[in-house]
Amino acid sequence: MAIEFVCDTFGQNLNGMSQVLADSVLNFEVSENQQMIAQMVRDFGEREIKPHMMDWDERQEFPIHLFHKLGELGLMGVLVPHEYGGTGFGYPEYVTAISEIAKIDGSIGLSVAAHNSLCTGHILQHASEEQKKKYLPRLASGEWIGAWGLTEPNTGSDAGNMRTVAVQDGDHYVINGAKNFITHGRSGNVAVVIARTGAVGDSHGMTAFIIEKGTPGFTAGKKENKLGMRASETAELIFTDCRVHKSQVIGKVGDGFIQSLKVLDGGRISIAALSLGIARGAYEAALRYSKERHQFNQPISAFQGISFKLAEMATKIEAASLLTFRAADLKNRGKSVTRESAMAKLYASEIAVEVANESVQIFGGYGYTKDFPAEKYYRDAKLCTIGEGTSEIQKLVISRSILK
Repeated sequence: MAIEFVCDTFGQNLNGMSQVLADSVLNFEVSENQQMIAQMVRDFGEREIKPHMMDWDERQEFPIHLFHKLGELGLMGVLVPHEYGGTGFGYPEYVTAISEIAKIDGSIGLSVAAHNSLCTGHILQHASEEQKKKYLPRLASGEWIGAWGLTEPNTGSDAGNMRTVAVQDGDHYVINGAKNFITHGRSGNVAVVIARTGAVGDSHGMTAFIIEKGTPGFTAGKKENKLGMRASETAELIFTDCRVHKSQVIGKVGDGFIQSLKVLDGGRISIAALSLGIARGAYEAALRYSKERHQFNQPISAFQGISFKLAEMATKIEAASLLTFRAADLKNRGKSVTRESAMAKLYASEIAVEVANESVQIFGGYGYTKDFPAEKYYRDAKLCTIGEGTSEIQKLVISRSILK
């Protein structure tokens, strides 16, 4: 009897464990869709991005025409269902697209990621059916460029103390305040903006609004002069007695901050994918150069000092890839992903900076010049440790999760 009971219990535990394992299994095979997307991005990048990217970088030009073309390829609505004009892919395909674009140019990867995961993603996840039908087809096609406004001049990670206020006035809300570090702040056709409608510090005191370009009182401010990601436009949004109809509220009044946290879970996967692409681009450039550059009558890759650098770079990129696709897989299956997306974003972004730094070192003096690709990867990588939550904030999210 006792043995039978133990066996039954052990069998139940195994069954329970097998279910846990089934929930955590990650398919390591690259799907046909992922292969197709990767090749499409490579071909497009060779024709449309590589010949111009250093010029865009030098002049800090946001090549808006390029994003209309990316929309034609379906890359501006990767996660948007077919019924709203998107390609209807999942997060593994999305990560593939962002990382492949970023491997060519981090600036373009950043803008595609922000458009997809923030503005478009917020509307997709939380807007009404009427709002989705109105905005998603234009965003998914690339006809419209999207922006997303949460950060303010005095409230970065401390979003609960935002000062942009929306006061109800009949059927409208009157918004006053400013947002900064907003991707597509000038060129965006529509922005999802979070404003305070309740008490300062109240997580249920903020509301999300869809605001179209040209709305009276809604203007763009200063464009930032940045270290890297210079072809991705970053600017202020300014609201001066901006009247927005109540029909432009996303979800319930007071749910804007809670919605934003869910949007950022997916957004951190975007930054992990962006980081992964930049790291791979920097690594592959360094690998090629190490085989071509000769010193003391042999390629520098033959020296242990260089070969060990490359080995560490390759290993850490693989680890970042596993974390990123693990988070993407969980998100794709509707699982909680707060901790996993923070882990992926933290590790992949820090590795992107490390790998880009080593790439410059392998290039030596040439790595410090703009005639070679290493310096751009180096400049672009740093933003990944800051945007959509700094590395320190990711550690806070992770530590809270594991110490529950």
